Amino acid sequence: MNYALLSALLLLLPLASFVVLGIWGRSIFRKASGIIGTAVLGTIAALSVYIACQYFLVDGQLNGTYQPIIALQAEWLKFGYKELSIDIGILLDPISVMMLVVITVVSLMVHIFSLGYMKDEERYSTYFAFLSLFTFSMLGLVISVNIFQIYMFWELVGVSSYLLIGFFFTKPSAVAASKKAFIVTRFADLGFLIGILILGIQTGTLDFSAIIDRLSNPQSEAFISMTSAGFLGLSTLTWALILVFMGGAGKSAMFPLHIWLPDAMEGPTPVSALIHAATMVVAGVYLVARLFPIFHLDEIAMSVVAWVGATSALFAAIIATTQTDIKRVLAYSTMSQIGYMMFSLGVSGYGGEAGLGFTASMFHLFTHAFFKSLLFLGAGAVIHYVHSNDMLDMGGLRKYMPVTHATFLLACLAIAGVPPLSGFFSKEEILLAAYEGNKAIYFIALFTAGLTAFYMFRLYFMIFWQKEKHYHAHHGEGPMSMKLPLIILSLLTIVTGFIPFAQYVSSNGKGFDTHLHLMFSIAPVAMVIIGIGVAYVLYQKANDKPANLASAMGGLYRAAYRKFYIDELYLFITHKIIFRFIGKPAAWTDKNIVDGTVNTVASATDDVSFMIKGWQSGKVQQYAMYFFAGALLLAFIFIYLWH
Repeated sequence: MNYALLSALLLLLPLASFVVLGIWGRSIFRKASGIIGTAVLGTIAALSVYIACQYFLVDGQLNGTYQPIIALQAEWLKFGYKELSIDIGILLDPISVMMLVVITVVSLMVHIFSLGYMKDEERYSTYFAFLSLFTFSMLGLVISVNIFQIYMFWELVGVSSYLLIGFFFTKPSAVAASKKAFIVTRFADLGFLIGILILGIQTGTLDFSAIIDRLSNPQSEAFISMTSAGFLGLSTLTWALILVFMGGAGKSAMFPLHIWLPDAMEGPTPVSALIHAATMVVAGVYLVARLFPIFHLDEIAMSVVAWVGATSALFAAIIATTQTDIKRVLAYSTMSQIGYMMFSLGVSGYGGEAGLGFTASMFHLFTHAFFKSLLFLGAGAVIHYVHSNDMLDMGGLRKYMPVTHATFLLACLAIAGVPPLSGFFSKEEILLAAYEGNKAIYFIALFTAGLTAFYMFRLYFMIFWQKEKHYHAHHGEGPMSMKLPLIILSLLTIVTGFIPFAQYVSSNGKGFDTHLHLMFSIAPVAMVIIGIGVAYVLYQKANDKPANLASAMGGLYRAAYRKFYIDELYLFITHKIIFRFIGKPAAWTDKNIVDGTVNTVASATDDVSFMIKGWQSGKVQQYAMYFFAGALLLAFIFIYLWH
């Protein structure tokens, strides 16, 4: 099979779609832009599924181990240090092939949904051009052959997400949200870049496979160098991995770099489904998984990954229980679920069943992509019908939106972890890995599972039950282009949990069998039932119980509703400390010292020039006088020195 050609097409087709729609979309292909973009995504989704089938079922396995396939590789930039170079290539292995399927299928569903959802937008063709750019960037990221190539596509993902979040650029809130996302992730990416440079300099390579090989050998020069030298009590290897993880934490909205994610909901709802369900926000999880053979060598780095993930999962779940904006609830839900994926990696061992946490994380990434995109697209259909994001403006929609209601309920059951839906299987493996790896994190995750069931069914009951509102919708539930993705994603939510995932994706490429632990599942399922039951009592019908409970909780509820004042803390640090004590002095120094010095030199030069301009008047008589005066002065000096 020609993997080089097929994988190259995966990149070239969406790039071509972006160029064509971006340049000629508004003038030539205005009405056909959506069809062109969707047709391209349909093509590459089919290619991705075909590549996945060929890799997992035919070509990928050798002697029981899935081998990485370098489909393309070419040297791009070569440095003079330790033969260090940046290569451009395409890497196919279990996690990159899995991500190809996730990205292209979810992006295809978003494209189809957008045909109806965005049809009246003036910048319709621009929207699909941006979607193509984002898809190209994400595909390039996951099949990168080296860590610097992944960084280039990483930044391109940031640019394209900036364009999509700020698509409604006439709204100040959308502009602010896009800038916030861009700035926060840039700070995180600075750490990522420093980590890349440390790894590259110490190992003499940027290729993933070479870095892993050189650091996996305890006798290698690179391993000895990075583990013997250190700073502030941490080895060079620990610092490099923490800095790389910093970039992943920023992109995946992990605490405390999460503040951009809820505001990013200002973008079109299908964009939220694409960016915040299955693609951009899981890039950090993918990055840690890609370098997992190195991460597992360092206990401190693994602990950082585990505890940041667990903290983020619980923190976001608590905030989600108080929010009333439908998209913000889903945004914090995404943050919480990615926290699950992160701590699952952090508590994992390496190889076979010891690496259950790695497999469970990738499995949850896979299943979560479909039911979370289903939730976001369902929310888009609701917003399209109600013309509001506020759940207080909704209620009784199950009668008006039967397809959306059924699919949304299915997704809520899946994310809550109700068997036999996909979310149950992947989350059960994560909890089992946590139980075996870190009991404290397990109990945090178990409690968070109950909160997840509660806030998702709080969302569900407030939208589709409670008291019916009077709606002025005139377009019904939406066209078939909006219903079809919901139905397809519902089917994927049902069937993907039954895939024997551990046989295909593991930490060392060797598949293993997993078994359903019925006794172990009792506690998680019980927490889910309790969470759904509490949500039913409080929110199935309109009543005063939620308000009374919020009043009884007092400051805790207010703090959660205000997102624990993290945004205010960032504003205080930036405006009152950084801007005041660093920004203003820097501006004064720049204006008065740097610019002042330049201006003083220029002014002095001008004054001196004015003073001596008469010396070059063009009058021959003056030149002759200066000549004789100079000659007399020299003669006087000569006579004086002679005597």
